[in-house]
Amino acid sequence: MFVCPSAEHPYSHLIDTLKDGRIKFFNPQKLNDPRYDKLPLSIRILLEAAVRNCDGFYTKKEDVQNLLDWQQQQNKAEVPFSPARILLQDFTGIPAMVDLAAMRDAVAKHGVDPSLVNPKCPTDLIVDHSLQIDYSKCAIQNAPNPGGGGDGPNQSQGPSRSTPSRPPSRGGSQCGGQRGSCSKAACSDPPQIENTPLLCPFHLKPVSETETALKNQEMELIRNKERLQFFKWCSKAFKNVNVVPPDVGAVHQVNMEYLSRVVQVCDGFIYPDSVVGTDSHTTMINGLGILGWGVGGIESEAVMLGQPVSLTLPQVVGCKLVGNINPLTTSIDIVLGITKHLRQAGIAGKFVEFFGPGVSQLSAPDRTTIANMCPEYNATVSFFPVDQVTLKHFKKTNFTQEKLELLESYMKAVKLFRSYEDPSEDPEYSEVIEINLSSMVPYVSGPKRPQDRVAVSNMKEDFQSCLDEKVGFKGFHISKEKQETRIPFLHCGQEYQLAHGSVVIAAVISCTNNCNPSVMLTAGLLAKKAVEAGLVVKPYIRTSLAPGSGMVTHYLSTSGVLPYFSQLGFEVIGYGCATCVGNTAPLPEGVVDAIKQGDLVACGVLSGNRHFEGRLCDCVRANYLASPPLVVAYAIAGTVGIDFEKEPLGVTSEGKEVYLHDIWPSREEVQQIEEDTVISSIFKDLRGRMEKGNTFWNNIDCPDSVLFPWDHKSTYIRSPCFFSKLSKEVPPPQSIECAHALLFLGDKVTTDHISPAGSIARVSAAAKYLLSKRLTPREFNSYGARRGNDAVMTRGTFASIKLQNRFIGKSGPKTLHIPSGQTLDVFEAAERYQRDGIPLIILAGKDYGSGNSRDWVAKGPYLLGVRAVIAESFEKLHKNQLVGMGIMPLEFLPGQNADSLELSGKERFTIVLPDSLSPRQQLTVKTSQGKSFLVTALFDTDMDVIFFQHGGLLRYVARTLL
Repeated sequence: MFVCPSAEHPYSHLIDTLKDGRIKFFNPQKLNDPRYDKLPLSIRILLEAAVRNCDGFYTKKEDVQNLLDWQQQQNKAEVPFSPARILLQDFTGIPAMVDLAAMRDAVAKHGVDPSLVNPKCPTDLIVDHSLQIDYSKCAIQNAPNPGGGGDGPNQSQGPSRSTPSRPPSRGGSQCGGQRGSCSKAACSDPPQIENTPLLCPFHLKPVSETETALKNQEMELIRNKERLQFFKWCSKAFKNVNVVPPDVGAVHQVNMEYLSRVVQVCDGFIYPDSVVGTDSHTTMINGLGILGWGVGGIESEAVMLGQPVSLTLPQVVGCKLVGNINPLTTSIDIVLGITKHLRQAGIAGKFVEFFGPGVSQLSAPDRTTIANMCPEYNATVSFFPVDQVTLKHFKKTNFTQEKLELLESYMKAVKLFRSYEDPSEDPEYSEVIEINLSSMVPYVSGPKRPQDRVAVSNMKEDFQSCLDEKVGFKGFHISKEKQETRIPFLHCGQEYQLAHGSVVIAAVISCTNNCNPSVMLTAGLLAKKAVEAGLVVKPYIRTSLAPGSGMVTHYLSTSGVLPYFSQLGFEVIGYGCATCVGNTAPLPEGVVDAIKQGDLVACGVLSGNRHFEGRLCDCVRANYLASPPLVVAYAIAGTVGIDFEKEPLGVTSEGKEVYLHDIWPSREEVQQIEEDTVISSIFKDLRGRMEKGNTFWNNIDCPDSVLFPWDHKSTYIRSPCFFSKLSKEVPPPQSIECAHALLFLGDKVTTDHISPAGSIARVSAAAKYLLSKRLTPREFNSYGARRGNDAVMTRGTFASIKLQNRFIGKSGPKTLHIPSGQTLDVFEAAERYQRDGIPLIILAGKDYGSGNSRDWVAKGPYLLGVRAVIAESFEKLHKNQLVGMGIMPLEFLPGQNADSLELSGKERFTIVLPDSLSPRQQLTVKTSQGKSFLVTALFDTDMDVIFFQHGGLLRYVARTLL
């Protein structure tokens, strides 16, 4: 929380005024230091925050001087940063709030007022990640010639997608009974929550897009009632906590459309808006000139309680954009192009700041789209300073003219406003990368990793090479004789065929990198032109449209393209993350059987951010990230094995071939519709949804108490054991002696591998726990929804079916219990080790912990008994999370790894800790085989060391209160 500075403030002489003295601000220009004008604008924001929050304790005058001396101190000095606000989404936010509730209990036991455990920094929590697709449309089989399935261009005689039918289920046969007497097994598939009866899905009346969304939202609210009750208690019990209810929008969309301020005004002072959030894609807000990045839930809790974020003063890479954008290139193509350049530049952990004449060609949504992909090239932020384009954007929102004038006056007064056309304003950067926008062409990414870009013009050839190559990041190793396999199957009474490359999932998602109105309108116009040309999408393809917020639905509806989306099967299924986090509805049984029968490499195409193998659906091996219009195009084609330049999407009933270029809308056409539809009324609509909530949310009862009354029968919300045996004294450092390796992992272990976010497998350790609580599989929900229950999440740690553990030799959530030689579930093995008092470590390769930010990727291993992770390299955010939980991230010395050191992983390991630790200290690891080697302890700052010595950040914060 911003505290009005006193006269004793060390920088009170820098206070300046606006609005005839009514608004005050700290003006760093009054330092009269020539270095200020050379600083990157992102560093100027850090400097302003250090000046304003200088209290001599968390932030000192030497921190201000280090920031001014950025050119010399980058990558050397440690500086604090106190953001203006915190952003939480519900999956990563609920464990943070559960921890705070548990911390209240812990300090109360020591006689401390529990209300002291209260966010000091304004915190917004958006409920957006729990939406699942229980209901969607299906086809009515009324066309004479369904065509050959996903092995070639679309035939217009195929079944129409315009008539809705049943929601998805695991069963694939059509029900012929009457409601109440149906005997089909599939009729039991939709979740039956808290004895709430549901209609047999085969007998639901046809529903509109709105009705479909309402049904999915109703199921979301019923399924997550316990979580929502807890969130509502948080909004009442904690100060400075604002909960945005479900059915409003995705976290980043709401952050940009409603929560963003560019500047904050508090107690008569104005200062830059800034944010840290519990999601790696918090960086999206950088596109609006607001500094922000993702942190772990553990770090966010510390900031909420008044601790600044501690960071090593970063290098800032200047990304100079030049050239003119090709009219056929979408913002997604530009994003993927810039992502490739920056990934190859090796900018991990650095700030990126955009400048150059090309920036002026990018709209504010274009900039947020680019900034959103920041985690994909491993930068900390991708910052676009405020300019006239930014102001033009906010004129469309709820900003008043007076507020815009104040914003502009302040930003210019402190030199945070840019004219990209004026090179004299260019700061000095650590290095400069130049990117020519005219070189961008349409791309997709896949089939397994977002960094593997494929030009659309080369897609058919590239997919063929994927079939040929050995199994790896791109290859599937399908023998030549099996590459022509065609498997017929029945769906809704019609016969189709599946082949390698057949599209079975096509999801248009408008959150994060596709919030940009231009790409969504391009997709809508493409759908309109396709329908008018007589093209359809085959009905077995699991299509969906998940808008990031009501704003997207509003402008799609206002522009007249929404009905055409629906006619191709892309109906609005609700607001929130669905397909993108693995909540895809089950594929039709015939499709699944055909894939398994032919061992087919079936494909998913989505306009999201994550598509690691098996994430969308276990049986879909190839997944591609694409722009929304290309998702529609590949859905119409039914296959990724198509050359759009040479082959038609389909053939009309008159025999006319329709090519992609025939129905692709022009850039000018899209821009004109965007200007006509993306208007201030859209933002007023969102404001209404924000303030009114919904009937279900408004009617939820919650306890009115300072301490949360835990329900010991709850399987969603449970008080974690992080504060058990909490003492006031800091325990002395202890070496890790005779530890076993719980897992022996390779390269690219992602957070999806460590802590899955999707459905809970019926044979998993988490499922066994839930079954013991008398829940049925349909009531399991997802790991993401149960992040408030440590018993589920610990059992779900390393529960990914794609986990490659070298102890086992094949993918799966299993490991070797070394003392007994038995192969067990990871949780069962860890439980046995803990019972025997044996500490655990993990051995890993390069890029350990890449992917989404989740605090359970550190909390889970901590509760499993893991004390250290030894890897070749770490993703920085995950490394910080490990430190925050008291787990040591240890890095092999350059040129060394487990193989070069001839480690089998079955040795016992002793890690010797000195009496006092220091950042980046080398430690000795001894093995039971007589070997010893050095590793680097990745404690970047003195605060990292302090957190580790306390047993993690949570215990450190609790002790400061005691």
